[in-house]
Amino acid sequence: MKVILYVHGMGGSPSESEHFRGICPGFEVIGAEYDGSFPAKARDDIRRIYECKLAQQKQVYILANSIGAYFAMLALQGCEVEKAMFISPILDMERVIMDMMNRAGVSEDDLRVKGEIVTSSGNVLSWKYLRFVRENPLTWNVPTEILYAGNDAITSRETVNNFASGHDVKLTVMDNGEHWFHTEEQIAFLDEWLRRALA
Repeated sequence: MKVILYVHGMGGSPSESEHFRGICPGFEVIGAEYDGSFPAKARDDIRRIYECKLAQQKQVYILANSIGAYFAMLALQGCEVEKAMFISPILDMERVIMDMMNRAGVSEDDLRVKGEIVTSSGNVLSWKYLRFVRENPLTWNVPTEILYAGNDAITSRETVNNFASGHDVKLTVMDNGEHWFHTEEQIAFLDEWLRRALA
């Protein structure tokens, strides 16, 4: 049986996988339930789902959105995965954290001393989180399709290009897309991209 494990983004839900069931005939689509408060927790939860439900399947695919792509790569590097499909993926978590720190005017020294800092936008910066990301680099060897939005405010085009140049990646760009694909036009583009990726 062919199975897709869907890993949602921040604020998302495993129930989002229901949308993709109608687009992916011939696949069982499973939404991953995980604790996204810290990378190690997400890694362990997703890896447990893989080992309990997917490891015996002949063909396992990953569909992941935003930070879900980072967590999926962290959890499943080295596992038997046929193909990954990433929507607006976080590909360089350290860069994302450093960008947040720069926007908030927070230095590494400040963060190391205080441990956690809440920014004016409500984001929580964590020294423990940053250290984990740095101490657990990703090794990703799975053929991957990426859907990137031209107006993505979180992951830069440079980051996507750098990742694509060092991995087995097919990149699709929706020029007027946003990090969160949510308009009717954007969702239609995403659905068609997914159909092509699975064809």
